[in-house]
Amino acid sequence: MDLGLKNIHVLVTGASGGISPETVKLCLSLDANVTTHHNSNSKPIQNLQVNFPALQCAQADLSSESAVKSMFDALSGTPFGPVAVIVVNHGIWSPQDVPIVDMTIESWDHTISANLTSNFVVCREFLRHLRAATESVKDRAAIVLIGSTSGRVNCIAPGWVPTPMVQEALNDPAVSGPLLAATPLKKFGTPLDVANQIVVVSSSVVSGHVTGQVIFVEGGFLMNLCEE
Repeated sequence: MDLGLKNIHVLVTGASGGISPETVKLCLSLDANVTTHHNSNSKPIQNLQVNFPALQCAQADLSSESAVKSMFDALSGTPFGPVAVIVVNHGIWSPQDVPIVDMTIESWDHTISANLTSNFVVCREFLRHLRAATESVKDRAAIVLIGSTSGRVNCIAPGWVPTPMVQEALNDPAVSGPLLAATPLKKFGTPLDVANQIVVVSSSVVSGHVTGQVIFVEGGFLMNLCEE
């Protein structure tokens, strides 16, 4: 099925994580023009570029307003043209999980900056560039938050996915056991499970009238908690 992403410039942030590489590969398989973003770890992107040489790469600290502006300015001048679809997929999860009473202000600030402020900065700059975009770009504009002036905004909310950031914790039966017990499908999701939903809501063909939605990809975990 043609999802209408051919030659559409898709920016995927946090592409050095566990979910983004699958999202990138899926978008490329649909003939999208894809730019991957990283901050400090470019190794996963380099591995992707071996098989996908047309893949663009951008480096930026997304908590920095000036760095984000520079990134979007630079991307607008590439052969791909202005970014039309942005998949906001960066974030952190600290393995040193502590109760609020024991949390340091440094840990709080770091988490809020990485998981909230940077999302705002990126989405704001995307919308600012969208103001000057052509109507054809605006018609296909979409923001996917992993959660406009003329586009659509939707949020993908994954459950527990064994990515490098959380794999060590999920290897502990004391952690994974209760989580699986509370999940009706009795399994963790995969990066591809999440990537499939990202691509669906990114498509103006199959999701052109879908906006403001939160799509849960968690095997029924939240539903089960609500019932309890």
